[in-house]
Amino acid sequence: LTTPPILPGTSRTFEFPLKQAGTYWYHSHTGLQEQRGVYGSIVIEPKGGEKIKADQDIVLLLSDWTNENPHEVMRTLMRNSEWYAIRRGMAQSIWGAQQAGNLKDYFKREKSRLPPMDVADVAFDAFLINGKPRSTIAAKPGEKIRLRVINAAASTYFYLNSAAGPLTIIAADGKDVQPIRQHRLLIGMAETYDVMVTVPATGALEFRATSQDGSGRASVFIGSGKEQPAPDTERINPYSMNAAIAAVLDQLDETGGLSDKAALAAEKPRPLPPYKRLKATQPTTLPKSAPVRKITLKLSGNMMRYIWTINDTTLSESSTIPVKRGEVLQLELVNNSMMHHPMHLHGHFFRLLMQDGPDPSHAPLKHTVDVPPMSRRLIEFYANEEKDWAFHCHLLYHMHAGMMKVLSYDDQGVDHEPKLDLKMENPFYFLVDGSIQSQMSMGFARLMNTRNDFGVVWEAGYQQVDQGLGLEYEIEPTWQRYINMRWMAFAGFRFTNLENKQNTPIVGFTHLLPYMVSAQFSVEATGNLRFGLQRTFQLTSRLSSFGRVEYDTNSVQGLEWLAGANYTLSKNLGLITSYSSDYGLGAGLSYRF
Repeated sequence: LTTPPILPGTSRTFEFPLKQAGTYWYHSHTGLQEQRGVYGSIVIEPKGGEKIKADQDIVLLLSDWTNENPHEVMRTLMRNSEWYAIRRGMAQSIWGAQQAGNLKDYFKREKSRLPPMDVADVAFDAFLINGKPRSTIAAKPGEKIRLRVINAAASTYFYLNSAAGPLTIIAADGKDVQPIRQHRLLIGMAETYDVMVTVPATGALEFRATSQDGSGRASVFIGSGKEQPAPDTERINPYSMNAAIAAVLDQLDETGGLSDKAALAAEKPRPLPPYKRLKATQPTTLPKSAPVRKITLKLSGNMMRYIWTINDTTLSESSTIPVKRGEVLQLELVNNSMMHHPMHLHGHFFRLLMQDGPDPSHAPLKHTVDVPPMSRRLIEFYANEEKDWAFHCHLLYHMHAGMMKVLSYDDQGVDHEPKLDLKMENPFYFLVDGSIQSQMSMGFARLMNTRNDFGVVWEAGYQQVDQGLGLEYEIEPTWQRYINMRWMAFAGFRFTNLENKQNTPIVGFTHLLPYMVSAQFSVEATGNLRFGLQRTFQLTSRLSSFGRVEYDTNSVQGLEWLAGANYTLSKNLGLITSYSSDYGLGAGLSYRF
């Protein structure tokens, strides 16, 4: 978009004027290379030296690491697998909700047709600081240390805290801010914070980065002697959706006029970023003569299919937001989803305008802002650049799933189109989900991207006939079109050797009903109709039960049904048992690839 890719076997030297000092970083924007470690830090020192002096100046580069190929991670997310939640200990179930005392909330969520709430998508094998889960930094007692913290993780928010007490925040996203103190600091992907800590008189203090879901952490011990651990971060209760959202909204109502002492006393165990208290050291007002334009950008998604959109469209569907050079553009970011989104703007700093925040004349300048669930943020910037600049969620897999737009300056001609490789932003992934049992086999294979599925569904089993057991089958190759979270339409062909049935074209739709019941209706070219309902109950983190009932106007039985249970052994395999009104009782293996 802005910089052509560096092709294999080639190199490129980047030269650019330094317009500002501070803590920054770089990374690849090709595919999912960032997850593989293609990133690094950039520190630009001010000409006159730092205003706040430190005995040591240390960069801490935070990251998450998976042993899987990142494209396999993306494929796993798109197939709606619960495996990552199981690995992180965050998989939700009826038994778990009962144990947590949140069974009512569990079914209230399902009545609303919402998937389980979570604060993370992926189960990582390690969380790292400067490439290590644990490291030490030599320092003398009483030394003041400037820590330049960069969140280069692909998909992880971190809570930062220290054994030495509150962190003193002196810069955000490379820009100096008036110092404030915070016990625990939530840092989103792409954000940077400069914080000050003091080495204790005895021992080595722990500076800890804990993943937002509490599934892991990385630590740096500063000093020497006995280690002084940082306080643990409270884990979220995944079942209490109402409580979690209420906690977010409660913090949004806080005022930014609190003193450090009052703010520290009122700080929540899992605080939001302290945006309301951030103040620039110099006025950040924009030209008063510039025209002001405001647009609203809705952030939303579907965890069950892993689609993430801005204004209900992905990058490949609608890529451009026009920008007029010389205007002040205000972006109101409205998060209608249940996840945090770190929204990042290329090529510009924006002013973060917080309701009930500090004096707007000293609004902090940032390039990334966390937009909490069911919340909104207002940012503005002076459009004084040129050409095209990306604006996207910096959760890598959300961006890859479509949560990105291009801010395109309008002086490039009416026929200008941003240079995008949309195939990279909307790739196809192949999925298989099925079972082999003693009495039958059922499942589907699917090639899918954001809104299209090309696949085949099958069900085959043994029936008693005059000559013994006979194999019956029904196979449906179809094209499905995703419309929204509740509706899909499909067309295809039904091949079968079932009694009273024939091969025929079909069309139909699926609809998600309350309590996560999936309804499907189809009509054959012959005029025969079929209507079915199916539902899965997650009993424990690994054990689920399922049921399906179906009425076919051309069936000998009329009403057919199936019920069973599945136990997850690993990411790809499980044990399954089922009883079918057509094929009876059986058991075997389930598989998901």
